[in-house]
Amino acid sequence: MKITYDSDAMYIYLDEEAKVERTKEIERDVIVDYDKEGNVIGVELLFVKEKRPELLRQIKVENLVAAWRWR
Repeated sequence: MKITYDSDAMYIYLDEEAKVERTKEIERDVIVDYDKEGNVIGVELLFVKEKRPELLRQIKVENLVAAWRWR
């Protein structure tokens, strides 16, 4: 998983290698990308600083070592 933040848009990559087949706005300023099998591969949050500034302060990385061993 990878998270990027640029120009007040946060993108959460769940699968960086998958190709986006379909995109759907599930609610205002929240966009989900799907692969050809319908799996969620990414989520984009728009206007984060304006609408959800606490998200920028609350990003935590937990269990990184455990997740790496699982692979």
